[in-house]
Amino acid sequence: MFGIGLTVILTFLLAYIVWRISSIQKLIEVTSKKAILYSGIVIWIILVSGRLFGHGSGSLWASTVEFVGITITAVLFLIFSCLFPIDLTTGFGRFFPRLAPRLRGWAVIGGCLLSAVAVIQGIRPPVVSHHEVKLKNLAKVLDGTSLVALSDLHLGSTLGPRWLEARVSQVQALEPDIILLLGDIFEGHGENTEAFLPAFRKFSAPHGIWSVDGNHENHGRTRESGSSLEGTHILTLQNELTQPLPGLLLAGRSIPRGHDQVPTTPPWNPPEDRPPGGLILLSHIPEDSQEAADTGVNLMLSGHTHGGQIWPFSFLVEMVHPRFGGIYNIDDMTLLVSRGTGTWGPRMRLWRTSEILHITLRSE
Repeated sequence: MFGIGLTVILTFLLAYIVWRISSIQKLIEVTSKKAILYSGIVIWIILVSGRLFGHGSGSLWASTVEFVGITITAVLFLIFSCLFPIDLTTGFGRFFPRLAPRLRGWAVIGGCLLSAVAVIQGIRPPVVSHHEVKLKNLAKVLDGTSLVALSDLHLGSTLGPRWLEARVSQVQALEPDIILLLGDIFEGHGENTEAFLPAFRKFSAPHGIWSVDGNHENHGRTRESGSSLEGTHILTLQNELTQPLPGLLLAGRSIPRGHDQVPTTPPWNPPEDRPPGGLILLSHIPEDSQEAADTGVNLMLSGHTHGGQIWPFSFLVEMVHPRFGGIYNIDDMTLLVSRGTGTWGPRMRLWRTSEILHITLRSE
């Protein structure tokens, strides 16, 4: 249903943009309305082909068509974001009839420029965001313990093994005590996960590497093989608690959801009868944070939102997930929501750069 709905929305979006571009006289002088219409039809075929053949396929041509399609989708969204406010302001040309076509032309140019900026920001390496977090009940001897957290890698045909190798180098340069993977490790649509295992084996931390599943671990082949990290030294926490160091507890919450994102069970929270120490909860989606705080979690680490990834889509993400990026205080608990290390869909970001979290724990 999601795919059908998205295709319908994109069809209307494309039809609107073709309609409005066809009214820009300066553009008509160098081309024709018929050429614009035919271009729109070709773009629509690419969009539909990407959904039909690229989604879930492991072949190179299908992945290429899907990549081109989702990139065009983002470009259309940005052009629409610039064009539609102009139409509203000018009453779709009824007000300022001489000026409106020129404004529409500048809006299209603006959308294309924003798309170029988004591509540049999308291919840049993730920045390292440094945070110091006071952890209640953390043993004094563990003051200064460093964690590195990566979220939403979305490894697959777009972000491949070489990209992961570069991220490993970034992480190892930080010399973390513990490495954490916060879910959506793979895109989950037919990628060869074994090709990434040599890079994952290069992750090294003296007190362990831990992960939790994200919603994309419920997709396609990834769903069939769990987190697809077997054969590495990365341990996946599935509604369970562990103690990497005396005085430091680590819990991982699995997503009680299927592909349709419909909750099936209440959220898991760490048990009350646990060893003493500072408690960190890994939860891919930044939901049920108040419940986590109520059960004594000191630090909750999440991802999923990508910080919106492409402005102004971030406003829609914030409506669904009010805590969609950054640091939040909930009673005695700190919530850190990563903007994501990789990208979902197009390899584009606009004003929402990807990041790796570097966290230094402080005892109270």
